[in-house]
Amino acid sequence: MTTTHDVIVIGSGHNGLVCGTYLAKSGLKTLVLERRDIVGGACVTEEFSPGFRASRFSYVMSLLHPRIVRELELQSHGLQVLPANDLFCPLGGDDYIVYSDDIKKVQAEFARFSRHDAEIYPKFNDYLQESANVVRQLLFETPVDPVRRNWGSFKRSAALLWRYRTIGDRAYRMVDLLTQSAYDYLSAWFEHDTIKTVLAYYASIGTFAGPKSPGTAYVIMHHLMGENSGAAGWGFVRGGMGAITAAIARSGARFGLEVMTGTPVAEVLVSGGHATGVRTADGREFRARAVVCNAAAPILFRKLVAPQHLPPELLHEIDTYRTFSTAFKMNIAAHEPPRYRAFDPARQQFDYPTYVHLAPGIDYLERAYDEAKYGWYSSKPFLTPVVPTIVDDSLAPPGKHVINIFGGHAPYKLKNGASWADEKRNLTRTALAVIDEMAPGFSSQVIDVETLVAPDLEAIVALPQGHIFHGELSVDQLFWQRPVPHWADYRTPVKGLYQCGSSTHPGGGVSGIPGHNAAREIRNDWKSLRAPRAA
Repeated sequence: MTTTHDVIVIGSGHNGLVCGTYLAKSGLKTLVLERRDIVGGACVTEEFSPGFRASRFSYVMSLLHPRIVRELELQSHGLQVLPANDLFCPLGGDDYIVYSDDIKKVQAEFARFSRHDAEIYPKFNDYLQESANVVRQLLFETPVDPVRRNWGSFKRSAALLWRYRTIGDRAYRMVDLLTQSAYDYLSAWFEHDTIKTVLAYYASIGTFAGPKSPGTAYVIMHHLMGENSGAAGWGFVRGGMGAITAAIARSGARFGLEVMTGTPVAEVLVSGGHATGVRTADGREFRARAVVCNAAAPILFRKLVAPQHLPPELLHEIDTYRTFSTAFKMNIAAHEPPRYRAFDPARQQFDYPTYVHLAPGIDYLERAYDEAKYGWYSSKPFLTPVVPTIVDDSLAPPGKHVINIFGGHAPYKLKNGASWADEKRNLTRTALAVIDEMAPGFSSQVIDVETLVAPDLEAIVALPQGHIFHGELSVDQLFWQRPVPHWADYRTPVKGLYQCGSSTHPGGGVSGIPGHNAAREIRNDWKSLRAPRAA
């Protein structure tokens, strides 16, 4: 059986749905094919224990761009963002620090540790925001190819440079962010270890690196860029993160966007150098004038496209694209949420810390990485426990709670042939022990736990080696080098075949920007794409 569409999108992750919705909105007959039986990729809400539903993979809304929320009218299609409290960081015993987007509040907190750091913080914040604004301006740009020797590439590169000619000295600041470690970058500003830790924590989220690894300064900015901006705000999504992709799918349905679940794509069909459609695992063929892949670049170029259709240099670059992951995720059903010894509602002036970082020092973060670097999971992992059920009663039975935990580090592959089938239970106990240190007795409140390590994330939602960003956010894998040089503009060497996933610019996180940008490039190319012919 063969069906024909204008565009086929491989994968219903949020970027695939965003791309498909924009294309459908422009009048193109668009079909999204999803391998799993649920829409959303890694941005889903699923039951993990009887009566308990969780954002199984992505867990908090922070980067979804307000432009996409507005243009796709997601709030009118069910997107409801619920507040999360200021970041609460227990430090051991009764000590703690709170971090927020209120500069005065941050200064008051920092002053308890360092008068100097409190005084310098507004200047640091302005400096970081200026750097972030440079990157924000580039988010919706299509990366140029600065070394390809043809007139078109030269014109695009020159136009980009002209648009950003006023950046000036801020370009030097970007060099620092892209090359320095988080620790070195922060040490140029702050003197107290606790304050450096609060900010350096972000550099470890989703990366196989420690805060003292070169290049990790940029990851701080990548995480902080979205949290304090956006028309829809940031926080928990009512109904879990799957409500985001459900809202996008409903938005697309207005324009005829079709989504088929339980339909894994086995191959991109290519004829005469042109993508002509896809073949699914059950042998069906779907023809289209363009195919766009939301799966990660290593999956597209190494599993879905036959190698004879791709240049050897691209395949070499893909084989060296770094995706090794040490992130893990825990979804916990509990009678009670963690009760942190250091938390006092009167002192912190909110009822409960729904958003927490557990890592009481720079060396703590670095040692967690060290153990992973040598092939084992951390004996003291850093953890981000969040409790959406404090504000969202749709996820658990009355009076019960869901706790989502993001943690590091737990390597994709363990040393000495050890198996995650044997060690996952020990990792779970290790992580619960870390929480118990700060919230005594929490583990006794646990009803059920789902622990997902990197191989699980790869197997369930096709994250390459479990990498939450579809690849490291490092200078060699950003902008015109993401995912590989010469093919960072959402296109591929196969005409009519495009990329729209997190392994393209500007990278991972639930932002929707790669999907938006890829749709724009497909529309730009549409007239030049000839109608496909059967292979």
